Amino acid sequence: MIQKDRERRMRLDELRTHLHKHPFIPIRVFISDGSHYDVHDRDFMLLSRREVVIGLDPGSDNFPERNAYVDPVHITRIEPINGKRTGAPRRKPKGHDREA
Repeated sequence: MIQKDRERRMRLDELRTHLHKHPFIPIRVFISDGSHYDVHDRDFMLLSRREVVIGLDPGSDNFPERNAYVDPVHITRIEPINGKRTGAPRRKPKGHDREA
């Protein structure tokens, strides 16, 4: 239980730091089940100790049509949507280490 609380805290701290950057850089949040959510506006993400709420599908009034609720333990990484990676590099699959 203590390990999960530490993992939650680290992920929440990382998300909070990113959300407070100026200017805000849109991010992709990757989940342990393989799914991901794009966050284009800092107002579309709410952090709490036990869950992260991500607003999805903004309507014409710029309010989300629905929300995703994620336990921070299941957030595996975040990346800027512009394609530039942050954090540790991913390993290449075997056989993909040569350039074409």
